[in-house]
Amino acid sequence: MAHLTRYFLLRYLGNSLVLVGGVGILSTILGVSAAWAVSRYAFPGRELVVKLLYLPLAIPTYIMAYAYVGFLGNGGTLFRIEEMIGLSPRGIDFMNLGGLIWVLALSLYPYVYASCRVAFSGLPASLRSASALLGASGLRYFFTVALPLATPAIVGGVFLVTMEVLNDYGAAKYYGINTFTTGIFRTWTALEDLRSATYLAALLILFVLVAVYLSRLARGRRSFITQSVSGSECSARIVARGWRQWLVVGAVGTPLFFGLALPLGQLLRWVSGEPACGISVSLAWVGLQSLLVAIAAAVACLVLALALVFLSRWNQLDVLRPISKLSVIGYAVPGAIIGIGTIGSSQLIVDFFADNYGWRIGYLFYGSSLVLLYAYAFRFLAVAYHPLEAHCLKLGKPLAEAAYLLGDGKLRALRNIELPLLVPAMVSALFLVFVDTLKELPLTLILKPYDLNTLS
Repeated sequence: MAHLTRYFLLRYLGNSLVLVGGVGILSTILGVSAAWAVSRYAFPGRELVVKLLYLPLAIPTYIMAYAYVGFLGNGGTLFRIEEMIGLSPRGIDFMNLGGLIWVLALSLYPYVYASCRVAFSGLPASLRSASALLGASGLRYFFTVALPLATPAIVGGVFLVTMEVLNDYGAAKYYGINTFTTGIFRTWTALEDLRSATYLAALLILFVLVAVYLSRLARGRRSFITQSVSGSECSARIVARGWRQWLVVGAVGTPLFFGLALPLGQLLRWVSGEPACGISVSLAWVGLQSLLVAIAAAVACLVLALALVFLSRWNQLDVLRPISKLSVIGYAVPGAIIGIGTIGSSQLIVDFFADNYGWRIGYLFYGSSLVLLYAYAFRFLAVAYHPLEAHCLKLGKPLAEAAYLLGDGKLRALRNIELPLLVPAMVSALFLVFVDTLKELPLTLILKPYDLNTLS
């Protein structure tokens, strides 16, 4: 423990803070600019671009890291292209802290994009009209009206990015960057020091609590309620012309090229050099199992997130509100740590019923996907919670309170008024959890039943 604290702790802390800051800033720029471009402006192929901007999230960060080294490194694709056109080939050293920030930001900006697109798309036309009457330009409207109203969405998206950066293991290990998560695995596996690994994991959770506090501090007590949210009342998209056209192209083209086209092209190049193989029945069955597990996890996280959001809104006890924040810290805990902890807690339950009641219920935990779904829900609850919370802050309580005055109960107002208005945020939350579940590897390896296999 003393050796770890003296020689490694400051390095883990410094690298983790630089990663969180760099990835947070870059992913915010990419996500906010792309969300504003597709929400504010009309251009050919917009509907396709809206969907493609989500896809970098489907590429695991370590795969993105491999692809960039394969493209930019010595002997890589760029090296060969320079040889072909007669230039002096020189590989680019991409395996450093700056390269890791670039890779993680391109992989994770969809968290910010998803929440901000919902926020920007729901801005009423009356706000833009009032700003124009007061002489505000489009740029000033963005910085003084639209961006402040999207603060909950931005904070929620950046919080998810921060949690993912703190949890990342594969890309950081491949690039040789010492972070808290790589330190936990190194201390646990290579050094076989479970006590020090637990100490690092506790510090990581402490960072998460600090991040939760800072996210609440960033929002403060400001109101983010907008009067109208229906599609007919939202601001109409305009056709970008002149320099705005180039800004829109840059806003959507940069993440699409560097976050999707380049790594996907490198992966296809690697695949093209391998013998062709068809899709077998067994592979199709694995894909079907992956889809079913991901759908079940996404629905479970959505239901739990809705319960947390609305129970905290309905309850007037301040002491209960922090519970909803503490329930989402699992997103920053490494998947392997959650898996080991889940096995330990499950065994305690199995032993309790066996010792006190003689019930043999181990098959419920180890022969089914129940424990795996529980671990997914704990791991990815934050992914569903923050988009919903941000959208609820924008809607506020006036509509629900009007329904209460007209005699509706809370559940009826939730079903008839609030849930229909939350559909865009719920779809976004379902998609994000679905993709994250498909990518999750440590939890699946540790907790899956023997007869279950997934693509990850």
